Amino acid sequence: MMMERRLWREGSLGIAGKVWQTNWLYVLLIMALAAVGYIALYAAAGGSPEPYAQKQLVRFGIGFVIMVVLAMTDIRRIATWSWPLYALGILLLLVVARYGHVGKGAQRWISVGGFQLQPSELMKIFLVLALARYFHRASYERIGNLLFLLPATLAVLLPVGLILKEPNLGTAVITATIGGAIFLAAGVRWWKFVIVIGGLAAALPLAYHHLHDYQRERILTFMHPERDPLGSGYNIIQSKIALGSGGLLGRGFMNGTQGNLDFLPEKQTDFIFDLIAEQFGLVGSLGVLFLLLLIVLGGMLIALRCRHQFGRLVALGISVDLFMYVFVNIAMVMGAIPVGGVPLPLISYGGSVLITAMIAFGILMSVHVHRDVEFPEDALASRR
Repeated sequence: MMMERRLWREGSLGIAGKVWQTNWLYVLLIMALAAVGYIALYAAAGGSPEPYAQKQLVRFGIGFVIMVVLAMTDIRRIATWSWPLYALGILLLLVVARYGHVGKGAQRWISVGGFQLQPSELMKIFLVLALARYFHRASYERIGNLLFLLPATLAVLLPVGLILKEPNLGTAVITATIGGAIFLAAGVRWWKFVIVIGGLAAALPLAYHHLHDYQRERILTFMHPERDPLGSGYNIIQSKIALGSGGLLGRGFMNGTQGNLDFLPEKQTDFIFDLIAEQFGLVGSLGVLFLLLLIVLGGMLIALRCRHQFGRLVALGISVDLFMYVFVNIAMVMGAIPVGGVPLPLISYGGSVLITAMIAFGILMSVHVHRDVEFPEDALASRR
């Protein structure tokens, strides 16, 4: 047993040991969420696997292979890739700014072999890895030093600024939130967050005047959707109607009026939760939310069980990313925040979001599988 534990700390148990250590219950939760997405996309197409559900299933299959490969990859090797991947993410964002595909008023995608890639989604994962690597083994005294925090702060602000330029306010906010969560988990004092949040609040009036016209229109529509019910307020009004029309148990699979009659906009992407609520009611909606909650809490549990700081911060960052996806999307369709293009992971239709989510789950699984390994600097510190 002692020999096995020593080999495991050194990462030498092999593939069989890693497969044994994999959290297969968590994998089943991921597959269950993907199944919900398939059913919802099947309904969004009027009872057909084309054009949404079948493509989503193929993408999930590809993503599942990527997840397994990453899960079997030593987390210490992933750690060595952190900053090169961050640099790649910045490069991709710069490519988007110069050559990106324009759609729906935003320049967020680049074409890679016929696949529309949204680098801002990947950038969030790369940022998590980079910050986790930066704060790994950082002492409490160093974290309290403002000069030490400056490079990490710039590492957050650079991608946030590039994402805002696309423009993609929702993803920029989520990226900044992920960075803040990792700063807090690493030990940055809470009063520094109070100063930053206070400064941002004071700058809101100035920031409002620098928003694009369509972004200001979204804020006005959020406050008064009835001012233009057939124009800018149409989406959120139809979203609320779909949510309420499902009642307790829903109208039944494929029986929703808002979705079937195409009153519900973007029902395969941003507003897919409305489709689920209309057909399966409050009970079905809460079931989906409970499944999403289990996945988020599962990620948090992986963070708590990990013995090294890098893995803890990575698992926390990925869990916060998943939570923000869910929170922003659900709040958006309920009218609690302005409408923005933030999908539900593994449920909404879209290749970039799905593949990125599977990459994140793969890294999360690697943290779990390699939760007891020692990093080289940890081993050196223990001998001093």
